[in-house]
Amino acid sequence: MFFKDVVGQEELKKRLIQSVHEERISHALLFSGPEGTGKLAMAIAYSQYISCKNRTETDSCGVCPSCHKYNKLAHPDLHFVFPIFKPEKIKNPVSDDFISQWREMVLANPYFDLGSWLTFIEADNAQGMIYERESDSIYRKLNLKSFESEFKVMIIWLPEKMHQSCSNKLLKLIEEPPNKTLFILITEDEEAVISTIRSRAQLIKFPFIDKESIRSALLETEDADWDLIPDAVHLANGNFIKAKAYINPGEDEQFYFQKFQEMMRQAYKREVLEQIQWAEEMAKIGRDKQKAFFAFALRLIREYFVLNMKRNNMVYLNKQEKEWGKQFAPFINERNIVAFFNEFELGIKHISWNGNPRIIFLDTALRMVRLIKR
Repeated sequence: MFFKDVVGQEELKKRLIQSVHEERISHALLFSGPEGTGKLAMAIAYSQYISCKNRTETDSCGVCPSCHKYNKLAHPDLHFVFPIFKPEKIKNPVSDDFISQWREMVLANPYFDLGSWLTFIEADNAQGMIYERESDSIYRKLNLKSFESEFKVMIIWLPEKMHQSCSNKLLKLIEEPPNKTLFILITEDEEAVISTIRSRAQLIKFPFIDKESIRSALLETEDADWDLIPDAVHLANGNFIKAKAYINPGEDEQFYFQKFQEMMRQAYKREVLEQIQWAEEMAKIGRDKQKAFFAFALRLIREYFVLNMKRNNMVYLNKQEKEWGKQFAPFINERNIVAFFNEFELGIKHISWNGNPRIIFLDTALRMVRLIKR
């Protein structure tokens, strides 16, 4: 992974490159920012640059033995930790049990979210988590001497998904790290990372990606429909994952939109039996996807309210969503918008608290009946 492969974020690239030239490489970095801003891609590019034997002023050489191994994510001094689930055949799984799938996913496209990763590894209803036993694996790897590079690198994707015991053990390692060790923690929810870890890592904030960088990256995408790119750039609002999803919609987004339509149609027609069946279906999709659906619903409600207010320049909807919204948007107005927001935010909260999903989704669906008639 090269810096040139990271979409936008030019100022951060310069800052990280300068830290290498000035030999001011921190032992722990916290890459924090919204989804789709290139944190994982930047972490890998930075790690490769540090290990490169013939680095240039602006990027890795790409031809030295270290770069060849980084291009396959198989460098012996590069380690990854990421959320996983517990398959039936593995009693105490760690990230290494899924490393082949991880490499395949990242090498295909380093811009993805947790839901896409869990779908890729067929987690079904399981929530992604970094389990307690992962800390033992981290200790073992980092207490070994470096094989080839000056630094051992540990990239932890979504540390907010860590089990509390794992976080506590990791804290001790960050406080007293082995010599020439670099931690890069990548978070989309900085406040959910325990404060003692946050205070011991150098914070690097990732802003949304500028529109021109997203447009240029989409133009380089194979089989891209150039007619869709202007709308994709606008809809992305600085999130490259959203931009790519507009060009090539993923199964999750299509599923969430379908279920949102069903929920609202059933509410409008007061089809209670269908609502019960709908809630049963939603209860089976897994908690991370359930939270993602509520977040998706929050976005649509906001956009349809803005569409209803005739502020088209502020609307971030794809073609299919906008077309359906022509009929639905008038039902979202100043009398019910806050209540809609409250219901979907409450759904996210209750799912996070491990509430019964059947009850949560049925309760939400029934409340839509009252709200949509306001």
